[in-house]
Amino acid sequence: MKHDPKILLKPGRALRLKDFDPGYTSAFKNRKDAKDKLAADIERMAALQDKFYAENRSALLIIFQAMDAAGKDSTIKHVMSGINPQGCQVFSFKQPSALELSHDFLWRTTQCLPQRGMIGIFNRSYYEEVLVTRVHPELLVKQNLPGINSPGDIPKYFWKGRLAQINSYEKILTENGTRVLKFFLHLSRQEQKKRFIERIDNPEKNWKIAMADARERACWHDYQKAYEEALTATSTAAAPWYIIPADNKWFMRTAVGDIIAKTLKELKPEYPVTAGAQAAERARIKRLLLNER
Repeated sequence: MKHDPKILLKPGRALRLKDFDPGYTSAFKNRKDAKDKLAADIERMAALQDKFYAENRSALLIIFQAMDAAGKDSTIKHVMSGINPQGCQVFSFKQPSALELSHDFLWRTTQCLPQRGMIGIFNRSYYEEVLVTRVHPELLVKQNLPGINSPGDIPKYFWKGRLAQINSYEKILTENGTRVLKFFLHLSRQEQKKRFIERIDNPEKNWKIAMADARERACWHDYQKAYEEALTATSTAAAPWYIIPADNKWFMRTAVGDIIAKTLKELKPEYPVTAGAQAAERARIKRLLLNER
């Protein structure tokens, strides 16, 4: 699925979300086949991550963006279930703090980038600053940027500038050993409505719903436009966007797992090969252990 044209947004292609079917399930005809594929990929990821962590040469940053109720949390939970927690960190970025607002828009996520040998997962990311703030430009005023004291002060070139900065940022990350994987979980408006109602009707899910969710739903079309422009501008050869159909959670998780497993395989991690001096030292250690009384 990594190169599926119905999932991969090729660099240079203008994204029209209506061209990507949120109900697409590729060659999978049922939930069981998809779950079997995911189970196999989880095993592969576990084996590859062990080498990836030991090699300590590259890092993997996985970014999830989506509308509310698309399934970011559950996808992370299911797909990464076989990963050793010692080699993986998950960060969720919500409303920025006063400290974060006093820095540039990339600062708070930069603090959380994965080190070599680690897999870092961003549940939302710096892309919020070209999505939420674009739909709600009044939030940009709180960042106290020079010359922007009201939404009307935002120049026309501002958003293109931020998108260009993101491309430069991801280029720096890639060239310094961090592979960037970006997933947009593409949920239909009808399916979001269904999941919101389920959250209201199911007492165990009541905590997941708030009036703010309904208010944001009213901005659905504005968000779709913001996503189209942002993803079009930032799907690059080094860090393309994957438009993951999200109406069927079982397929969404399988597609994400397939792409992560294939990406780890492409990185070709290997256990470190020790030099002759280290081999001799291990032999001495073994002799000491065997001669213990």
